[in-house]
Amino acid sequence: IYSKRFQRELKKLIKKDPQLKRKIYKVISIMQKDINHSGLRLHKLSGGNNWSIRVTGDVRIIFGMEGKMIYCTKIGTHDDVY
Repeated sequence: IYSKRFQRELKKLIKKDPQLKRKIYKVISIMQKDINHSGLRLHKLSGGNNWSIRVTGDVRIIFGMEGKMIYCTKIGTHDDVY
């Protein structure tokens, strides 16, 4: 599930760098199949139920999990999302 903020940030990122679109959707596809896939570099963030995965060297997706549902809340550069 994508939050409105995530959707806005995603659109902005893709507009800035159209080549990211394929990478982002590939990572999201992997998330859906296997959240623990080593290529995602999944790690829990301190405070709350937020997690982070790496799309590229600098782009991250921040999300929360509830049961089998994944709630993507932020996407952007490391400095933007932390």
